[in-house]
Amino acid sequence: MHLMERTVRCGHVTDSLVGKEIILTGWVDGRRDHGGLIFIDLRDRSGIMQLVFDPAYSSKVHEQAHGLRSEYVIGVRGTVVERTPQTVNTALATGHWELHVTDLTIFNRAKGLPFQLDSADQVDEELRLKYRYLDLRRPIMQQRFALRHEVIFALREYLHERGFYEFETPLLTKPSVEGGAREFVIPSRTHPGSFYALPQSPQLYKQLLMASGMDRYFQIARCFRDEDLRADRQPEFTQLDLEMSFVDESTVMTMVEGIIAYVYKKVLGVELTLPLKRMTYDHAFSTYGSDKPDLRFDLPIVECKALFADTELKFLRAVLDTGGSIGALCVNGHRFSHTELNRWVDRAQGLGAKGLLWIHVKEDGTVDSPVEKFLPKDFVARARAIFPSLAAGSVLFIMAGQYKSTWQLLGRLRLELGSALNLINKNEMNFLWVTGFPLLEYDEQTKCWSSVHHPFTSPTAGWQDVDFAQMKARAYDIVLNGIELGGGSIRIHDRELQQKIFDMLGLDKQTMEEKFGFLLEAQELGFPPHGGLAIGIDRLVMLMTQASSIREVIAFPKTQSGFDPLMEAPTPIGQAYLAQYQLKINNKPA
Repeated sequence: MHLMERTVRCGHVTDSLVGKEIILTGWVDGRRDHGGLIFIDLRDRSGIMQLVFDPAYSSKVHEQAHGLRSEYVIGVRGTVVERTPQTVNTALATGHWELHVTDLTIFNRAKGLPFQLDSADQVDEELRLKYRYLDLRRPIMQQRFALRHEVIFALREYLHERGFYEFETPLLTKPSVEGGAREFVIPSRTHPGSFYALPQSPQLYKQLLMASGMDRYFQIARCFRDEDLRADRQPEFTQLDLEMSFVDESTVMTMVEGIIAYVYKKVLGVELTLPLKRMTYDHAFSTYGSDKPDLRFDLPIVECKALFADTELKFLRAVLDTGGSIGALCVNGHRFSHTELNRWVDRAQGLGAKGLLWIHVKEDGTVDSPVEKFLPKDFVARARAIFPSLAAGSVLFIMAGQYKSTWQLLGRLRLELGSALNLINKNEMNFLWVTGFPLLEYDEQTKCWSSVHHPFTSPTAGWQDVDFAQMKARAYDIVLNGIELGGGSIRIHDRELQQKIFDMLGLDKQTMEEKFGFLLEAQELGFPPHGGLAIGIDRLVMLMTQASSIREVIAFPKTQSGFDPLMEAPTPIGQAYLAQYQLKINNKPA
């Protein structure tokens, strides 16, 4: 039997193999030379098995083993033997056995590594990504990707059992205004001057599949967005994309809850309580300053204009007189020094705030604050009517300004406080549906209205009777621990309504036809009511594995700047290559 033909994986050796001859293959994880005996830890993706080389088994093989070093790729044949009680390694699943080696093949040697695998977490991330194939050898990385595989397999299994068909939609498609992010565009050689776009999502294709009568669609979809990156964003990512015909919001949300519960049960053995919590967008934003609130800690934003209705503080007076808002976070149970409180002012300004006012309730019931002399003597009594939890030691962190921007800043400050003060239960999984989103939002820079989700989202009943700012969408997002896992909506299936939405977005008739003529025509040819949702698989796996970013659960991710250190992409290409596409690089500044 050739040593390439392994008979079992390293981590799968069990008591049933004691006394039997087996073949293992893998990487040298560690080496201990005790003179007469040489011990090697052999690693593959399943785990580690201890090998023993003894001249008594084979002097030739024992001599070979002297040359083994870390990350050599080898194959061994030998007999499984039970370890003596004093040498059992309870830290290993295979720690009760060892392999007495009689044959050894060295498939490949390894020179000194650019970093040690057992200390890769302390290495610069770009170096890890340059040698990603080494980084992926680490057991924690292999465990994450094993879990990712299990998640995707479970998703397919669940949806197959419920009548969904899996489709692949094109990656070379038409530029559109479907999402808020920029698209990656690709020149066409056969159609000079024309371009494809990589899809931000399969949105229009999956809607057309509903027009095709496919009824239930899903896809493990690759998506692309040319946007600024952060811990939970990459220029290319993977999502579970699904669409269903003849459904309402409740049907889609119930299906998605079932999917999530099934995956958590099958992959992690965790039972989720259904239905998941639900909250309107208006409530989420007014209470937490976010449309994806982290509910693992209780620190709500409280509107407190009434507390300062008769204030003489100029900056608060100016806000109130111009119709602005005042909001506060009431922090209890933490002792802050003046230095710490002033550092929080700096942190707030670092988040984009013009300032942060703090008011500390002292043990004697009086207050300490930079604006103490401007506060009424009964301030604490007044404040308790608005903040019932206010007590000795409490601190109010206050911001003032226009409602939306001020509440967004308070929401960010809330998260900073939650993390810094250890208010967050990191072992908690807090799922939430957010519903009732605005249909449209106004961009002050472009002076135009745009879709909060996308222009194919159906408005709620009565949308004709309210102004643009008051229109609500039949949209829903699923959130886990303050991170948006996915979002969806009930779509527009009627041409007349779709045209009205396009009109509100400022699309003229020619632009409508150029960009979406195919959709408008399909809506006149028997288009069923339908809705769907997409879940970010990278984000889901990141949260399930408690990884620090989605880069840790994507096999070959880009850096924060969108660069691939392994392939050194993107890279310049020569003029001869560009000429095939009738393109020329313009080095002049844009």
